[in-house]
Amino acid sequence: MPSIRDIDLDHVAVAVERQSDAWPRYAGDLSGRWMAGGETEGFASAQVRYANGMCLEVLEPRAVERNDFLRRFLDHSGPGPHHLTFKVGDLGAALAASEAAGLSPVGIDLRDPDWKEAFLHPKQAHGVVVQLAQASGAWTSPPPEGIPLPRTEQPASLDFVAHAVASIRSARSFFADLLGGVETAEGEDSLGRWVELAWPGPGRIRLVEAIAPEVLAGRPGRVHHLGFTVEEPHEIGDTGPVGEDGGEVWQVAPEHNLGTRLVLRPPRHTG
Repeated sequence: MPSIRDIDLDHVAVAVERQSDAWPRYAGDLSGRWMAGGETEGFASAQVRYANGMCLEVLEPRAVERNDFLRRFLDHSGPGPHHLTFKVGDLGAALAASEAAGLSPVGIDLRDPDWKEAFLHPKQAHGVVVQLAQASGAWTSPPPEGIPLPRTEQPASLDFVAHAVASIRSARSFFADLLGGVETAEGEDSLGRWVELAWPGPGRIRLVEAIAPEVLAGRPGRVHHLGFTVEEPHEIGDTGPVGEDGGEVWQVAPEHNLGTRLVLRPPRHTG
C-alpha cells in the first residue's frame, strides 16, 4: 500500500451543542491551554493544547443553514468524538496515495492556500472521520471571555486516542501503512489486545481489538476514549475507578462528559 509522506497526527475533535459546556472539563479540570478559535460555514471550532503538545478541538454547530454536516452528526449520533486531523505537507500527494489505496476522499477543498483539506469517510477509515489538511501556518486567537481557569498550573497530557476496531490487522494497514503511524507499544487490557501507533509529533492512536461485541455494536470501529495523564485524577469531578493498575486508573463516563469517555492515569513517579 502507498504511504502518505510528511504526515503528522495534529488533533482529535469532539462535537458538542455548546462549546462553553466543554471548557469546564477540557480547560478547567484538565488545564488545557487555549490556542485558537473561530467560525466558518456550519460550525465554530476552538482548540486547547496539553502538556505534551497534543491538541483537542471542540466543535459547535453554527449557521447550519449554510452547512449542516455537524448538525446532522449531532442529531444522528449525539455529542462525542467526531474526527482525527492529520496535517500533511502536500495534500495533492496525500490524495493521490489515498486513491491509489482504493479510497475515495470527499469534501476536497483546495480554494484557500492557507488551509486545504479533504476527508476520508468512516466507512473507509475504520469507523472515524479522518481529515487530511495542509496548513501554511499556526492558528492563534484570543480566548473567549469566561473560559474557566485551569485547575492546576501543569496541564494534563493527552497521551493517546483509544480507537476500538474489529481487527487490528485490518486497521493497521490503514493507520500505519497509509497514514504512516509507527508501532511503538503493545499490550492487553480489559478492552482487548492493543497496539499503539506514533507520528513525529505527540499524537498517538491506540488501536484496540475489542473483546466485547457491544463495544462496536456492528461498526468497523469507534473512538472509545481519550487517555490522559493528570495529577490527582480522583479529584476531578464525575470520576470513578476503572480497576486497572492497582486502582490508579480513573474514568469519566461519556454521559458525564458530553459523549466522550476519558481514562485518566496519574504520573508514574520513579526514583
